[in-house]
This record gives sequence, C-alpha cells and structure tokens, in this order.
Amino acid sequence: MTNKSDAPSRLTIISDAWHPQVNGVVRSIENTNTELEKRGIAVSMITPQLFRSMPMPTYPEIRLALASYRRVSAAISATRPDYVHIATEGPLGLKARRWCLKNGIQFTTSYHTRFPEYVSARFPVPIGLLYRFMRWFHNSGNGCMVATDSLARELEARGLKNLMRWSRGIDHTLFHPRSREEQPFGLERPIFMTVSRVAVEKNLPAFLDLDLPGTKVVVGDGPAREALQNAHPAVHFTGMLHGEALAKAYAQADVFVFPSRTDTFGNTIIEALASGVPVAAYPVTGPLDILGGHADAGALDDDLAAAALRAMDCSREAAIALSHHYSWQASAAQFYDNIRSAHRDLDA
Repeated sequence: MTNKSDAPSRLTIISDAWHPQVNGVVRSIENTNTELEKRGIAVSMITPQLFRSMPMPTYPEIRLALASYRRVSAAISATRPDYVHIATEGPLGLKARRWCLKNGIQFTTSYHTRFPEYVSARFPVPIGLLYRFMRWFHNSGNGCMVATDSLARELEARGLKNLMRWSRGIDHTLFHPRSREEQPFGLERPIFMTVSRVAVEKNLPAFLDLDLPGTKVVVGDGPAREALQNAHPAVHFTGMLHGEALAKAYAQADVFVFPSRTDTFGNTIIEALASGVPVAAYPVTGPLDILGGHADAGALDDDLAAAALRAMDCSREAAIALSHHYSWQASAAQFYDNIRSAHRDLDA
C-alpha cells in the first residue's frame, strides 16, 4: 500500500467528528489510521481539537470548530499531503473543500452519516434542500466513499456521483465470545441489548417500547438519555462503556437489537456478531447489507419485536462466522486503494 513512486505517502484526513466523541465515524477513522500507519503511510488529522470550538446546538457532545479559513488552510498546508480525504461535511470539511478547489488539489470524501435526515430531525429544513447541499459538497471531489451497496444505490438516485465502496472492520482481539453470567447486570434473561448514542436519530423508542420477555439494556449515552430513562424505568441504562467493559457487556446479551433506520452501516452490529450475539433489525441499509442472506445469524423484519424473538433461535456460531467477513486490515486497504484509484483515474 504505497503510492506510484513506492515512497511513503502522506495522507491528510479532515474530520469534524473526533475525540472526545464516541461514534462510528471516529472509530472507523481511528482504526483505519492504525492500519495505514502499520503500512508506512503517514496520516495527519485536522480535527476540532486543533482549534477553538463550541458545542453543537441540541447535541453538546459534538464540538464545532470555530477556526477561520486561513487557519484551516495553514494547518492542511503544513502537512504537505500527497492525498487529502475529507471525512465530514461540517465547518472543517467545508473549509478543506474550499482549500482543495482553490489550490487545484484532488480529494476524496466519505458519506458516514445521513446528514440530511439528522438535520431534518432537529430543525425544519427540507430534505431536498439538504441533499442539494450533499451533491454540491461530495460531487466536487474525485470520489465519495460509502459503506454499502444499498447506500450507494440510494445516493446515486439522489444524484451523488463517483461512489466508491469502503466497508468497515472489527477488532476480533477485543470483541469475541466470553463467559456468560446467569444474571448479567443482576437482570433477568433473556437480555435484549442495544449499544448506541442515545439521540433522537437512533430511533431508540422503537426498541424501548417493544413487548419482550426478560430485560432490555441500553449501553451508551447522549442528549436523549435522561428523558428516555425516565420514560422507561424498567429498562437498564448502563451509560457509556469502553474497551473491555463494552466487550464484556456485548457478550452477555442474548439478542442485539438495532433499531436505527438511518445508519449508513452499523459498526455495533458486527461487534455484537463477533461477540456471538445474533442481531435483530429492520431491513434497511446497513443491517440488510450485513445480515441479508444470513438468516442463521440474525433476523430482519419491519416488525422489530418479531425480529427480536426470531433472533433468539439464531446460531451464536453463525453470528461469529459472519463477523469474520470484516477486518480493519481489509477495510484500510480498501480505503487507501480508493484514494489511489481516484487519483489514477484523473491522471489517466
């Protein structure tokens, strides 16, 4: 994984999503960077941590960089990039796009989140107007990376071009089957669990309102937690868990329930599968791409309760086997090959 001259490459990634955020965007970039650096690729990150920032309205855990165009352009220039990848459509992403176009620098982008749907869930902005912005942003680059085939088809219908596949990976040294307690968290089995940001776009009430045996568990935190916890006193909320604590929690579940209809992939799905936990979800982008054709590892249904109950009879061994289709090594190779391919296409 080196560039055309076989010299080490310098890759600069601009992302409005970064630590201390805990989400799929941050984990995907972080794990990809680790694998790229193992291959001698120097990765520089331009994130809100480099600048003064403010909390995003309605979601204070997300910090918005307040840097001027001059400061952002100076930060990117200082990295002397061979390749530029813009991961997000926020304030830093917009300034990076401007810098690339102004200086004739080729760049790629990625479509991590359903930005139009997330904004529309919080503010009265028409979806059509937001997708016009997405076309303006992403179509100006050499290629836009998306996680799944179904998402690519959907975005192509929305007018996005030059879409490239970039799947996700799993850390199998962390997420794997573990000994199961009779009453995990001191709760009655079966355990139906979800791991998620506790925010409006994650559609958690669709899980919390289900009539299921045993106990429902929510791992994660976010701006909607207090309201949801008060509304559902029988549900066990663990708060945010990391590392070993998170991996051990996954392994205690009988079924992992993924209620989101708007995620572009669903990293938590493959973390659950790797932990030996069958998955229940809606048949939408992400779950459909991962679980479609693998009914022994999970259940998809527009009736989420029916999916959860069917998943109880699925095979833990099949779930583990399916998770081995994903690795961060393969994901990073695909990511970097996309970047090089986009540049080769323009050079041809």
